[in-house]
Amino acid sequence: MELRLFFLLLEVHACIAEDAQHFHHLVVFLIHTFRSNHVLLEKRGIMIVRQLCFLLNAERVYREFSEILEAEKDFDFASTMVQALTLILLTSTELFSLRNLLKQSLMNPAGKDLFLCLYSSWCHSPMGMISLCLLAQAYHHASAVIQSLGEEDINVKFLMQLDKLIRLLEAPIFTYLRLQLLDPGRYPWLLKTLYGLLQLLPQQSAAFKILKTRLKTMPPHTLADDQVKWRSFGNPNTQILEVTEHGNNIHDQGNMHIAINFAARLQQFKQVQNQHRMHSRNTQFPLSSTAARFSQMQISEELRPSVALPEVGHLPPRSSWTNSGQFHQQNSVGIIADIGYSFIVSGKYYSRDYDVLGNKIEKKKKFFAWMVELLRSSF
Repeated sequence: MELRLFFLLLEVHACIAEDAQHFHHLVVFLIHTFRSNHVLLEKRGIMIVRQLCFLLNAERVYREFSEILEAEKDFDFASTMVQALTLILLTSTELFSLRNLLKQSLMNPAGKDLFLCLYSSWCHSPMGMISLCLLAQAYHHASAVIQSLGEEDINVKFLMQLDKLIRLLEAPIFTYLRLQLLDPGRYPWLLKTLYGLLQLLPQQSAAFKILKTRLKTMPPHTLADDQVKWRSFGNPNTQILEVTEHGNNIHDQGNMHIAINFAARLQQFKQVQNQHRMHSRNTQFPLSSTAARFSQMQISEELRPSVALPEVGHLPPRSSWTNSGQFHQQNSVGIIADIGYSFIVSGKYYSRDYDVLGNKIEKKKKFFAWMVELLRSSF
């Protein structure tokens, strides 16, 4: 009953949203709701978006989502939302026409316009971007995106998303892509893209075995090196592969795109990903007050004038220790336990000045004295 009421409510909103202004408010409201309620996004988000695409025009829905997510400041949510939209795009029957339009992105002005509209927000998710490029047959750019990934990008979340994509490559939606593997001379960047994904996967994973098995079914490359010529037209991202075969020229359909500046798009993707990396670092390693105080301690120690320490050939008695906790010894005993505030400098053992730690210094002195007595008894 609750689900039926929910769909009825969504139909009412869809009828109201036929007006452009109300439609924008509806999508903004949905994004705000998903952002504040991650459980709703996980359990009902896909169903809500699919139903909205069914009631309204799917292209219109995706364009509106993309334009709003492009300016999203919550990078984690933007990445999650793009991943959800990508999964819906690749699996839902309601988006069949949208997928067909994207497949023509490199040859159809309408497909190109949709691809560029989605591109800006899809920069929030590396796997979403790779999936979009595979769907649009922009294999050269997909390979460039893979090459741009850094060590910080390859995490557990990324590998889980990659696992899903590899399994989707075996689904009927990517039949055209698997058939293109029969003509490696015509689609060389597709091969490089798939092999790039293979190198990102752990060898013991199921996804690695699936993709490796698929690539093994590819026919052998029969083209000689002198038959393949690359011709660049100023921009390295607008290359066309020419294959000479009995005097005929066969062009790489995947690279015959229409006025898409993929070099600029790649820079845009890198900039957004850099923002994600900075956000991730600040989230995982915030500069806490303790860290700030430790930084101030280091600065004060560096500015403090150095004190020349006299060298002695034996361990001094406890009464000779200074109040600052400093201690030194010529390297005569050979070893000493590193207890966190002793370190080796030119064969001598020194202790740090820990008077900044307040009342903890007395406990540290007692422990250090116990260590010294233990060393004395050992020798």
